[in-house]
Amino acid sequence: MDESRTFELILASGSSTRRKLLEAAGLEFTVVRPTVDEDVVRETMMANNEFIDPADVAEVLARAKAEDVSGLYPDAIVIGADQVLACQGQIFTKPDSVDAARETLMALRGRTHQLHTAVTIAEGGEARWAFVDTANLTMRDFSLAFLGLYLATAGERVTDSVGAYQLEGLGIQLFERIEGDYFTILGLPLLPLLEELRKRKVIQE
Repeated sequence: MDESRTFELILASGSSTRRKLLEAAGLEFTVVRPTVDEDVVRETMMANNEFIDPADVAEVLARAKAEDVSGLYPDAIVIGADQVLACQGQIFTKPDSVDAARETLMALRGRTHQLHTAVTIAEGGEARWAFVDTANLTMRDFSLAFLGLYLATAGERVTDSVGAYQLEGLGIQLFERIEGDYFTILGLPLLPLLEELRKRKVIQE
C-alpha cells in the first residue's frame, strides 16, 4: 500500500454512540447516513430463512450500509456497523415509542439475550473486511415499579437503542450479569476495527 496515500474516513451510521466512540479514540472522520432500509433487508432475510442466525443479519446490514455509502465515495474508507438483539429465537428491533420500549423490556426481563454486533470496512463500493462479535446480557427480574421509574427517567432516550437501554447510564441497573466486550455492547467492536485501520495505514501503528 502506498505510504504517501491520504485517506478519507467515513462512518456510515447515524448512531451518536458510534460517532462518540470513534471521536474518543482520536479518529478524524465524516459521518454520512446510509439510505439502506434496514427493515426490508431484515424481513427479506428472515422470510427466506426462518432459522437465520441473527449474527448473519447484523453482518449483512453492516455490509449493506458500508457499501451503500462507499458507492457514493469510492475513494474513501467507509465504516458500516449494525447490531441485532436476539432472545430465545426472537429478533428485536429498535422500539419506536416509550410504550414499545416497555414491551421490549418486559420481554427481556429475567432472561439472557444476545447482542450481535457487526462492523464492515468498504472501499470502491465493496466490503473489504468484516468482523462480528456477540455479547450475552442477563436482565434481572426487576419490579414493575422500577420499570416505571426507569422509563420516566430515561424518557425518549429508550428509543435510541434496540434493547431500550444504555449501559453507560441508568440502563445498567436493569442487569444482573453481562458477558462480552463493552464496545460490542455499545454497538461497535472498536478494538478489532482499530487494528484493521492500523493494518491499512489509516491510523498510526
